[in-house]
Amino acid sequence: MHQIRTEVVIPASPDEIWAVLADFSRYPDWNPLNLQARGEARLGARVPMVFRNLALGGDAVVRQTVRIVAAEPGRELAWAGHVPLLFAGRHGFLLTPRGRETHVLHTEILGGLLARTWSRDKIARDFVPAYEAVNVALAARVAALI
Repeated sequence: MHQIRTEVVIPASPDEIWAVLADFSRYPDWNPLNLQARGEARLGARVPMVFRNLALGGDAVVRQTVRIVAAEPGRELAWAGHVPLLFAGRHGFLLTPRGRETHVLHTEILGGLLARTWSRDKIARDFVPAYEAVNVALAARVAALI
């Protein structure tokens, strides 16, 4: 099992950041990793997503319906998807207020047979920069809207 953990501090309230994260229909406008999503940021909801396949690189994508496993407005949004035995992932954002700013912890837990074949170096090289790019894009999107 692997864990990806990235962080960013955004000069906005948790509610302002939540509004961007929960608006799945706008992901194509700003999100460089989760290219499309349709549905509601509601606990238990099933959300069809298209995301970049970081394991393959290039223009490869994965189409998968994920389940929302955490949806606490202004606090946390997370979804989980899996392919039996091969892959399981839990992608999440945890929002913590810090005065007039918000600390965003952006994580993914990767498991399954496929993830076991990936080295720590591969995760650091192929995955972490994409998560950091989401953080930068999220901060820019929030700034553009407030």
